[in-house]
Amino acid sequence: MSSNYHNRVESDAASARSRERVLAAIGHAESDRIPIDYWAVEPVTQRLIDHFGLSDKEELRRRLNVDLRYVMGPSFAGQQLHIHDDGMIEDHWGVLRQPITVSDVDRNGRPWSWTYSHLHKAPLRNCQSVRDVERYAGWPSWELWDYSGVKSECLRAKKSGCAVVNGGDRLDRTAQLKPATYLRGMEEFLEDLLLHPDIAQCIIEHITTYYAEYNERVFKAADGHIDIFFMGDDMGTQHGLWVSVEMYRKYFKANFRKHIELAHRYGLKTMYHTCGNVTDLIPDFIDCGLDILQSLQPAAMDLAKLKHEYGADLAFQGGIDIQHTMPNGSPSDIVEEVRTRVRTLGQGGGYIFGTAHNLLPDVPTENIEALFDAYLEFGRYR
Repeated sequence: MSSNYHNRVESDAASARSRERVLAAIGHAESDRIPIDYWAVEPVTQRLIDHFGLSDKEELRRRLNVDLRYVMGPSFAGQQLHIHDDGMIEDHWGVLRQPITVSDVDRNGRPWSWTYSHLHKAPLRNCQSVRDVERYAGWPSWELWDYSGVKSECLRAKKSGCAVVNGGDRLDRTAQLKPATYLRGMEEFLEDLLLHPDIAQCIIEHITTYYAEYNERVFKAADGHIDIFFMGDDMGTQHGLWVSVEMYRKYFKANFRKHIELAHRYGLKTMYHTCGNVTDLIPDFIDCGLDILQSLQPAAMDLAKLKHEYGADLAFQGGIDIQHTMPNGSPSDIVEEVRTRVRTLGQGGGYIFGTAHNLLPDVPTENIEALFDAYLEFGRYR
């Protein structure tokens, strides 16, 4: 990369093409360049804002030439988290989380810290029957939220010229396995899938009904100003699936299809985030009509195989390693990883640049700069 290229910001005319290039990628077509997405935890975002001398997140997104804008919808403006006197955080599902702060230094010796919410208490853990689950008073309703601001939030995002993505906030993003394990406990819910299928089905039914009713009202309120509906679950581990393919089809697939079909009825493309190796589930995702598979953890999946076998039916987003390359690699390592993703995933469209998950505080600033510079330099089709 030439030094005069560093941190280049595209022209207004090029920025105005953001939505067009995202939709082209989803449609498996090449536009001017591969679209760019940005995922990072709040301390990283604020560090970059300060580093570049910017005023807010939107200025940062423009500085990094990001082509997607995420809107929170009523999840942002409606029911709030309850903070207990002891600092515990209770969400609208009744799940209790404890703030945990981790800190260290990056490879350059710069100290960092990050606070996240760790599951502390699963409210359905002690349920012994379907009746116990049904009697739980904490099941949320779509009526908790105020949808009146959804359209205006989407219109503000749309003014950027970017594709508008709706998925709620991280604790209320449409999913099945994750909220079930938050409510029931990981071990308990996985045991239910095997030994107490009636309890598992009851929990999943409540979760699915809530999200179906909630999402339909979000889509109606948006009045056609959402481009992509974003779901997020974690069906994979580093080495394989949390559940077998047969178990996925028994418990989760039909509901996944319902969410996708609802979004498609409103003219939305669908994107699904899942960590881990979910290769064996991809044919089922495609069968359900999924448009974009997001995350693509490179240490867990063969990305070239994904493109070769499924690239005609599915677009991809992500694939930049945050476990090793971003925190520990050099800027030149990052450039090479971007070039590899272009060769592997970018040909013929069907790819959106992104990290495999949020950039964390252990990633040096110069690595983030190198990443977004490389996106722009090597992601050009013409």
